[in-house]
Amino acid sequence: MQFAPKDPDWEARVRGSFAAQAFMSYLGAELCHVAPGAVDIELALRLELTQQHGFFHAGSTTSIADSAAGYAALTLFPAGSGVLTTEFKMNLLNAARQPRLLARGRVVKLGRTLTICRGDVYGLGEDEQVHVATGLFTMMCLSGMED
Repeated sequence: MQFAPKDPDWEARVRGSFAAQAFMSYLGAELCHVAPGAVDIELALRLELTQQHGFFHAGSTTSIADSAAGYAALTLFPAGSGVLTTEFKMNLLNAARQPRLLARGRVVKLGRTLTICRGDVYGLGEDEQVHVATGLFTMMCLSGMED
């Protein structure tokens, strides 16, 4: 689906907001793709991000999916607005122990106030890509609250 950003400086705004987000920095997440209605975030496997069996913790997986979906929505929001998640549902499909996770956030339906996005997370190995999680997100456009 093709989307047209409402803000001519959308990419700089998204990149600046991501750089200012302390939690993504704390996790070690990296913004690796930004396009209108689409954002990808990668996360390298570290012991601090795992659960007791050595797999990525669901909190790590869900966090990057939420941010990827939120920033995908923000690419299309007007200047001077911010984004806030109002609801999401995640399905964890496979345990992930690959060296990296890739979260792909995509806008499904753009609305004036609420925007629906999907977030798919993949475990990336040398010769493999495992679909780890899929989710549906509702994002709110916050007028007058710049991200």
